[in-house]
Amino acid sequence: MMNRRTFTSAAALFALTACSNKFRVYNGPAVTSVVVQKGRRKMFLLHNNKVLEQYEFELGFAPTGHKKTEGDGRTPEGAYYIDRKNPNSRFYLSIGISYPNDADRARARAMGKSPGGDIFIHGTPRLSLNRDDWTAGCLAVTDREMEDIYAMVNVGTPIFLYA
Repeated sequence: MMNRRTFTSAAALFALTACSNKFRVYNGPAVTSVVVQKGRRKMFLLHNNKVLEQYEFELGFAPTGHKKTEGDGRTPEGAYYIDRKNPNSRFYLSIGISYPNDADRARARAMGKSPGGDIFIHGTPRLSLNRDDWTAGCLAVTDREMEDIYAMVNVGTPIFLYA
């Protein structure tokens, strides 16, 4: 017969395990780059030239063109890298894109504006993607897809975003 202390410990362990299921473990080939094709709404996780996974996504509310200023609803285009991971994102899990770079800051400064920032790949508050662009410039995938992306993509991974 289980005593009260053993039962409480077992219940706590079960609760912790149940809560931590959004953090998956990935033991496959390293993701060496992420390629985003905005127009096709396709994101590819690559190991060298081999596609490991691909995902569809939603973009900012003004998806066409390179992000220029804060609040323009666009997603950056160009070469960046993954610069952080956020396990406590408002949108489930997220990984940060290193926008803005020096050229982005200079372009915005020449217009007398802020380039903005905080561009992420993140989950979605909806149960499933409906393919309507709604973010402030981020890429949104399903929460389940974000679990895999979060596990597979490391800080420092290059990301290439194309029109």
